[in-house]
Amino acid sequence: MSETSLHPRVEQALELYGMDRSEEALALLDRRLAEAPDDHEAWTARARCLTSLDRPAEGLDAADQALMLEPEFADGHFMRGFALRRMNRLPEAELSQREAIRLAPERWGPRAQRAEMLIFVGTKEEALQEAQEAVRLGPDVVDTWHTMYKVARFNSRSDLVDESLRQLLRIDPTDQLAVATVTHREVRKPGTSAARAADLYAGALAAAPGSEWLRSDLDKAVYRMLRGTRWLALLCLVMAAVTVDVFPTGGGAKELPVHLGTRLWALALMAVVWGFGAWRRYRRLRTGVQLAVFALVRRSFWPRVVLGQATWATLCALLLVALPWTERTVPQVLFWLALVPNLLSITHDRDKVR
Repeated sequence: MSETSLHPRVEQALELYGMDRSEEALALLDRRLAEAPDDHEAWTARARCLTSLDRPAEGLDAADQALMLEPEFADGHFMRGFALRRMNRLPEAELSQREAIRLAPERWGPRAQRAEMLIFVGTKEEALQEAQEAVRLGPDVVDTWHTMYKVARFNSRSDLVDESLRQLLRIDPTDQLAVATVTHREVRKPGTSAARAADLYAGALAAAPGSEWLRSDLDKAVYRMLRGTRWLALLCLVMAAVTVDVFPTGGGAKELPVHLGTRLWALALMAVVWGFGAWRRYRRLRTGVQLAVFALVRRSFWPRVVLGQATWATLCALLLVALPWTERTVPQVLFWLALVPNLLSITHDRDKVR
C-alpha cells in the first residue's frame, strides 16, 4: 500500500480478506467507496477481493479505477496484473507487474508474479532471475519460495527445487506443497508397500490437514491395502482346496471326509495368513490410517466390493475345511463361486478410487 495511512474501513476490509472473508470485506469496501469514491486504496483492496472471489474482470475494473485516481500507485499495477493473469491475459499481466516493479523495486510480490508469468511469456533465464530476486527480497515468505519451486522445476534445476522445499518447511512445517512433495518422494521409493505409503500419507495429513491432494493419495494407498486382502483370501482358498483335494489329479484322490486333524491344521494356517498378513499389520498402523480404512469403506463402492470379495472367498475357504465333506461336487461349486468373482474384477479395479 502507499505511504499514507489507510482509512479504518479499508484496514478492516484487508484484515477480513486475510481471514478468507472476502465477501464481508467487499461489503465494507463498497460502503467506504459510497462515501469516498476517490479512495484509490479502497479501489485496490476491492480489486483484491473481487479477484479472490473468482471475479477477475470486475477486479480488473476496480484496479483500473484505482490507477485512474493514482497512476503511479504500485499496488494498483500489481492488482491489475494479478487480475489479468486470472483472465489468462499473460502478456498484459506481465507488463503490469513490470510497472509495479519499477514503482516499488523493493517489493517481492510483483517479482514473484512476474517470474511465474515469464515461464509462459518470457525465457527460462528471465523467470529464474526474477524468482531469485523475489526470494532475496522475501526470504521468509512462503509465496516467494513457492514461485522458486515452480520456476526451478520449469528450468529442471533439481538443486533449487530441493532448496525451495527445505525453505518452505523451515518457514512453515505445514506447507501443503512442501509436505505433499516430500511425502510423494518417500512413497515412490522402490519397495514401499501400500501400508507404508498409507502411513506416510496419514503422517503428512497430520502436518497439513487441509491438503486434498494428500487426502486423495491416502485413499488410494488404503485402497491398495484393501486389494491386498483379496490375495490373502485367495491364498486361503487354494490352501483349503488342496487340503480337501477338491480337484484330484491322477488316481491318488484323498479319501473323504478328510481327517479332522488335517482340517484343523489348515484352519490354523489360514488364521496365521490373516493374522500376520492383515490383522497384525493393521494394528500397527497409525490411528489416522485405521480411521481412513473405515471412512473409505463407508463412502466408496469399490472398496466395499473388494472387501466383500475377500470376505466371501475366505468364508468359502472356511466352509471347505470346516465341514466333513463326503463328496466333491459341492466343494467344487464353492471353490468356483469364490474364485470367479475375484478373477473377474481383479484385473480392472486397480484405479477405481481417484
